[in-house]
Amino acid sequence: MTTRSPPDNANQTSFSANPMPATRIIAFVLFDDALALNIAGPAEVFGSANRLSDLNVPLYAFVYLSTEGGLVRTGTGMPIHTESIATVDVHRLDTIIVVGGATVAVAMRDTALIDWIAHASTIVRRTCSVCTGAFLLAAARLLDGRRAVTHWASVGDLLAQFPAVDVQLDPIYVNDGNIWTSAGISAGIDLALTLVTADHDRRLSLAVARDLVVFLHRPGGQAQFSLTLAAQTDTNTRSVQSQLAALHTWLVEHLDEDLTVERLAARVKMTPRTFARKFVEDYGRTSTKLVEDLRLETARRHLEESHASIKQIASLCGFGDEERMRRVFVRRLHVSPSGYRGQFAIRLLRN
Repeated sequence: MTTRSPPDNANQTSFSANPMPATRIIAFVLFDDALALNIAGPAEVFGSANRLSDLNVPLYAFVYLSTEGGLVRTGTGMPIHTESIATVDVHRLDTIIVVGGATVAVAMRDTALIDWIAHASTIVRRTCSVCTGAFLLAAARLLDGRRAVTHWASVGDLLAQFPAVDVQLDPIYVNDGNIWTSAGISAGIDLALTLVTADHDRRLSLAVARDLVVFLHRPGGQAQFSLTLAAQTDTNTRSVQSQLAALHTWLVEHLDEDLTVERLAARVKMTPRTFARKFVEDYGRTSTKLVEDLRLETARRHLEESHASIKQIASLCGFGDEERMRRVFVRRLHVSPSGYRGQFAIRLLRN
């Protein structure tokens, strides 16, 4: 691997204040039809860290592994040359990143690969997965009793196949011990940025994010997808002609109002009892839970994107007061509204 020296630029940030670290070897574990971005996204993060460091040795080196070695074709047809897992010296590896793909179910039946992942994880410093790569870690029994995440569309399958895993829905990545799992494709980039922070410092990871034109480095607590979109998808899937289908849009536009079961039932001309039953059938949750979900998501968006005060946001979103909003944030996100804004606010707000 060739390390490029940074340009002679007065604005170039130096990250060599600490003693020179040893090169960490990152092993990507892949299989036929693996998702190319699961590999390329994290690899570019580590490669950018190499480019931005002014050290004489690379911070990271890479090896690409498969069961048999040789050319492995990703889901896009792009070939990647791999080494066989049987020939690699596991003790030289620092981190394993197991990727996902459409054929992950086939890879789960590759006992040689699963056994190698299980064994290697006892030796390397950390084992990670991107997207449905979590299924391979689960098959290797690495996730039993641990918190883990995968792509939101595969959460149900992971829960059904591996009930011993504490599957999380919202986070884009989760760390439990020396195991890291991440959600959809782009979440692998966020995970890699966090690993760079852990290995070096936040200045370097933020410089990498700028280098790769990543709009915002999302900490793991950020939600995978929009609760609003999810609720619309749920109700449209369950009953296209549902009497409640139009209620969702109305809710989003009236979050600052009193949204009791009785009021919502009257709006759709149902008794409260019938409304409560039908709502759960169509939305998969109670109206109280959905209203809180929507208020929380809307408050998060205001905290990320606006200059409004926390008091104003609490009122706009229907929480009533700051304390009630704070309690919901702490219970659901384990962070206060001000703490959330400090972590997730778009950088322009801080200028």
